[in-house]
Amino acid sequence: MSRITSASFFLTLAASFSTMADNSDISHAISAEPVKENVIISKNGSRPWVTGAEANFTGTVRVEPLFTQPQSPVRTTVGHVNFEPGARSAWHTHPLGQTLVITSGSGWTQEWGGERKTVHTGDIIHCPPGVKHWHGATASTGMSHLAIQEGTPEGKNVEWMEKVSDQQYSNES
Repeated sequence: MSRITSASFFLTLAASFSTMADNSDISHAISAEPVKENVIISKNGSRPWVTGAEANFTGTVRVEPLFTQPQSPVRTTVGHVNFEPGARSAWHTHPLGQTLVITSGSGWTQEWGGERKTVHTGDIIHCPPGVKHWHGATASTGMSHLAIQEGTPEGKNVEWMEKVSDQQYSNES
């Protein structure tokens, strides 16, 4: 079976529009054979949940990797992360940023040097590249989110740092 890549699709599309627009010689210089890709369905319940690494999390955290090994040119990874009450990530950064979509419960997030903020189901958090932060459940309520991040060409999408102390988590000065 042949596979269509994003690059070949857009080259073919660009050539088509160029030909329609002015029928110039440039449009004939771009030729790409489309390669067919098949849609892949990952059935609910078929992806194993893994325990969040103790070095990177405090408390009970489970991660369902939705897609963690993208195929070039795609560099986006997504995980469904479930934090039990009191659980949280360690401080970390993302070289190309991160977006969190809160899917259930209530949680807290904090940027280094900033105030702890409360988030709820339906909220979306965007953390810019290189910003040190943490996120997790509140002390009494669990929280789940989709974690969406893009990796560098080398595949790096997170830089883990020190754990959030109990004092930081409790928002005590």
